[in-house]
Amino acid sequence: MKRLILAAGLSCAMAAPAAAETELSFYLGWQTLPHSRISGDLPNGGGSYDELVGWEGKPFEMPPYYGARATWWRADNLGFGVEYTHTKAYAPDDTMDALGFSRLEFTDGHNVATVNVMKRWPELWGKTTPYLGGGLGVAFPHVDAKHDSGSRTYGFQVTGPAARLMAGASYPINDRFSVFGEYQFTYSSNEGEFDEGGTFETDIKTNALNVGISMKF
Repeated sequence: MKRLILAAGLSCAMAAPAAAETELSFYLGWQTLPHSRISGDLPNGGGSYDELVGWEGKPFEMPPYYGARATWWRADNLGFGVEYTHTKAYAPDDTMDALGFSRLEFTDGHNVATVNVMKRWPELWGKTTPYLGGGLGVAFPHVDAKHDSGSRTYGFQVTGPAARLMAGASYPINDRFSVFGEYQFTYSSNEGEFDEGGTFETDIKTNALNVGISMKF
């Protein structure tokens, strides 16, 4: 899926007319997650559960939080594109102890891919260009869970719809490269499965402060 996102961005660049501008952006950042509930059925007939989770993001631990997007900017400064973000979510020890898990996390990662619409205002603040954007797409986390009943879940799942909102500003280094900073919010509604008959439902929300570099052509 990560390769598909990058390939789609390169396809936009190849297909864009000369009058337009295609921009590839890559970023790292600091990511946190608000509390949310997780519910479903525990593996191996362990019964139903419903627990409040204080998810942890740990954005600077391996694998890190990061993202990439490709945007095709039209002459009216309206942009269309695709974006992939590798967020992460770890359940804390108290939640895992309550539910009988020794691992419960989406850490390779809680992946979100969206189709975006963006708007920018060049030179509104001199050389600095503010922008706003949003997108709709899908979440496909890597579910890593180990339950005391013997269930071991380890793999990617497509778990449900996702959305993102962003606001930021970019500053040119030269004619081709620029740096940017932004706030980004993502939301996803997730339904998935544990091995040996378990299920989960949870909404994952992230708040992130991103810094990155863009290349235009």
